[in-house]
Amino acid sequence: MGKIKVYSTSWCPDCHAAKRVLKEKGLDFEEIDLEEHPEAVEIVVASRGKRVVPTLEYNGKYIDGNHFNPDKFQKDLAELLK
Repeated sequence: MGKIKVYSTSWCPDCHAAKRVLKEKGLDFEEIDLEEHPEAVEIVVASRGKRVVPTLEYNGKYIDGNHFNPDKFQKDLAELLK
């Protein structure tokens, strides 16, 4: 299983919630803070059409946890990891 990339910011409550779910599930992930790595904004914009955090990438597939909804996030995460 590859590593999930989480594009996030330090001030984003949705990012904190998404990372908490990943940790609770024991899923390995790499956090990419857009404030520390502004070049990564291009990846997020290209995948989502705009700057949306958190954006998760796994094996070239993307989801976002914008307006965090735990049930929707769990469903989207399951689809991402297929």
